[in-house]
Amino acid sequence: MTHQVHAFEPPERFVAGTVGPPGERTFFLQARGGGRLVSVALEKVQVSLLAEKLEELLAEAQRRFGVDLPDAAPTLVGDNDPLDTPVDEEFRVGTLGLAFDVDSATVVIEAIAAGEAEVEVELGDEEDDDEDDVEEPDEDLDRLRVRLTPEATREFIERARRVVNAGRPPCPLCGQPLDPAGHLCPRHNGYHR
Repeated sequence: MTHQVHAFEPPERFVAGTVGPPGERTFFLQARGGGRLVSVALEKVQVSLLAEKLEELLAEAQRRFGVDLPDAAPTLVGDNDPLDTPVDEEFRVGTLGLAFDVDSATVVIEAIAAGEAEVEVELGDEEDDDEDDVEEPDEDLDRLRVRLTPEATREFIERARRVVNAGRPPCPLCGQPLDPAGHLCPRHNGYHR
């Protein structure tokens, strides 16, 4: 079977979002541009790590290449609109790759479909070439590739953090998400809180 590379260089819109109520949310990365709409599903931890690693990538690009970066905390709230419909999952993300293209001063994000043998969440950083033991994802897997300016990357980071934090609040004792129907806290020996 042939694989597809959904490339948006640059997209009209690239966001992280969710479908479903807190506790049952499905997380998506969604890119829109050129009359196309692509949504890929991923885990909450992947969205959180992606935001964190993008922040680190921007800081490294500024340090190493002198890239001008926008302020860390934008004064205006960015894109808070829901995901574009229909939200049809193209694939489930297994690996995320990040790179900074010095020539165009853009951030490249690549979401690669989970292979049949993949069982754990990975976050690859294409900028580190000194790791020889890292396996390259299978070339036969579908991909979503997005190229963003540093400003668009900063907006993506802020929205991704808002989306991750919009879920169920954590228990102050154990840190697990509080369920509206009650919470069996291990710190209280299984008593409801």
